[in-house]
Amino acid sequence: MASPLGFAVAGAAVLLAGFLRGFVGFGAALITVPVLSVIFTPAIAVAITFISGLPTVIQLLPTAVRHAERALALPLTVGALLLAPAGAYLLISIDPRALKIGIAVAVIVMVGFLQTGWRPRRPPGWRALFGVGAAAGLIQGIAGIGGPPVVAVVLARPSPPIVQRANLIAAVTALSLSTALPFWRLGLFTETALWLSLFFVPAHMAAAMLGARYFAKGGQRHFRKAALAILAVIGVATFIAALQDYIAHG
Repeated sequence: MASPLGFAVAGAAVLLAGFLRGFVGFGAALITVPVLSVIFTPAIAVAITFISGLPTVIQLLPTAVRHAERALALPLTVGALLLAPAGAYLLISIDPRALKIGIAVAVIVMVGFLQTGWRPRRPPGWRALFGVGAAAGLIQGIAGIGGPPVVAVVLARPSPPIVQRANLIAAVTALSLSTALPFWRLGLFTETALWLSLFFVPAHMAAAMLGARYFAKGGQRHFRKAALAILAVIGVATFIAALQDYIAHG
C-alpha cells in the first residue's frame, strides 16, 4: 500500500488526467499510467486508469453525441470496437516493443505535418475511416496506444474545435471500452484495483468537469495546440520507453 505522500501524488496525477480528458478529450492515460505504476504497480495503474475514467465517459458522451460528425466518428468507432479483441489476441504472437517504436516514429512525423497546417486534399471516405479505426483498435489491443492514429485523423480535418473534441471523445471512448474484455481476462480488475479506483473516481470526475468548463469558457482557442502537444509527448515518451525496453530485452 502506498504512503500518504504516494496517495497525494497519485491524486494530483488523477486530477491532471481528468482535466486533460475534459478539456482535450484524450491523454489521461499519459499522466496516470506512468505515475501510478511507480506508486502502486503497472497492472493496478492500468486498472485504475480504466475504471476511474468510466464515469467520465458518461459525463462527456452527451456532448460528443450532440457535436460529433457521425460520418467520421461512426466508422472510426466501429472499426476500433471490432478489431481491438483481435489485437489483444495477436499480443501473444507479435513483439509490441518493435511495434511501439514504429508507431511512435509515425506519430512524431504526423505531428510535424499537422503543426505546419497540412491537411489531406480530400476528406477520407467511410472505408478509409473504418480502416483507421480498425488499425487503431488492433494497435490498442496489441500495444495499448491506439489513440494517436485516430487523433491525427481528427485533427487533420478543418472542423471547429468543439466538433474535433467531440469526434475525439467518441473515438477514444470506443478505444477505451474495447479493452474491457481483454483487461478482465488478464485479471487486472482485482479487489484492490477496484477499491483504489473508487477512491479516485470523484477527483477524476470533478477535474474532467473543470476541463470541460474551461473548454466551453474560452479554452477552445487553445484546443488544437494542446492536442498536438499531448500527441507529441505521447509519441516521444512511447519511443523512448519502447526503445529502452527493446535494447534491454531485445
